Amino acid sequence: MEQRISLVTLGVKDLQISKAFYANGLGWKPAYESEEVLFYQTGGMIFALFQRDQLAADFNADSTTFGPAAMALAHNVRTRDEVEPILQKAISAGGKLLKPARQAEWGGYSGYFADPDGFAWEIAWNPGWKIAPDGSIELG
Repeated sequence: MEQRISLVTLGVKDLQISKAFYANGLGWKPAYESEEVLFYQTGGMIFALFQRDQLAADFNADSTTFGPAAMALAHNVRTRDEVEPILQKAISAGGKLLKPARQAEWGGYSGYFADPDGFAWEIAWNPGWKIAPDGSIELG
């Protein structure tokens, strides 16, 4: 198996609320949408929002007991000054601030918010990582 991730899918309670949040909070537009799923082109991979019950059924899980795992998604930015405005936009669109932006012990600057379903997102600037024009990222 090649070392890469092609698709990240989050199970959401209300697809329309999530669609509005990702549009208004992050400025994202779906590349494909149906009544059950939204697909976003995110650089070289796909990010999906799937109606929670249908996602649970897709992998034979009980939708009443499966929920957000202990994980975080991240969006790295090219400059330190981009972190706080993105966090604020997400919060104003209905996200919840989990950790205000601050200097990180690893030398960068980051903060966290949660989307309407509680999935954690880190907005981070890492001075040691390079972000290409297409959004792909390289470890420094």
